[in-house]
Amino acid sequence: MFDLHSYLKERAHTIERALKQSVEEPAGAAARLHEAMRYSLLAGGKRLRPVLVLASCDAVGGNVDAAMGLACAVEMIHTYSLIHDDLPCMDDDDMRRGRPTNHKVYGEAIATLAGDALLTDAFKMLAVSADRSASPAIVLETVVELATAAGSGGMVAGQVIDLLGEGKSKTVDELEELHGKKTGALFLASVRGGARLGGASASQIESLDAYARALGLAFQVVDDLLDVQGTPEQMGKRTQKDSERGKATYPAILGIERSMDLARELETRAYRALQSFGDRADPLRHLATFVVERKL
Repeated sequence: MFDLHSYLKERAHTIERALKQSVEEPAGAAARLHEAMRYSLLAGGKRLRPVLVLASCDAVGGNVDAAMGLACAVEMIHTYSLIHDDLPCMDDDDMRRGRPTNHKVYGEAIATLAGDALLTDAFKMLAVSADRSASPAIVLETVVELATAAGSGGMVAGQVIDLLGEGKSKTVDELEELHGKKTGALFLASVRGGARLGGASASQIESLDAYARALGLAFQVVDDLLDVQGTPEQMGKRTQKDSERGKATYPAILGIERSMDLARELETRAYRALQSFGDRADPLRHLATFVVERKL
């Protein structure tokens, strides 16, 4: 029987080891920068996005070593986004993953630069570590997709929409568009990229695309629920901040019960997208349940 806890522990350990090698130990003139980068990058967490990269690669029969560079790159980009999100000019958070946010330890300037460096170095990590079995075209397509997810049409656009929308009402469709960019885009790039580097066919990537879209939205719905009903100890950060800033959320629009129902529906969609896959996709199936059951 598949044991998700053991799987996550083993994968997180492997990813952690690779991440430690991806950022230099503090030394020389830029020691403070590298220290700040490592402070946030190696702060733990579920490592969900890089785990999805490796699980998607494995689901299509690929060698996960081929996707490790992308896994690290995705986590570096995710960490950069957290550092910047926490800045006073953005969401202004004091805690992240149960300890002071980067700018509280290193100051706003170094924190900003640490985020910049992680974002930039992520693409270097992906380029230099791409498995030689992957064609240049495959690697290039993966780089473009990851840049699109992180850039002005993806995460950054979602952040802008979120900031400009504070205090304004949104429809469910508008909220889905926002989170498809801010949260979902990196989930999508993780799953599609991991599968592509694992040698996936076009039909497999199409199915995994549907899985990732459902999973990414489910993650955000549950995150909104946890912000309302979770505790700072459970979340590792301040809760109730969305309502304080006047942000549109699924519980605010749909209510608690309907938001829970939506999360369960999205879990079902994710499962359905994996119907054509065998046992190698079990980690992806269990991850969908894991994402939803964080709250439910």
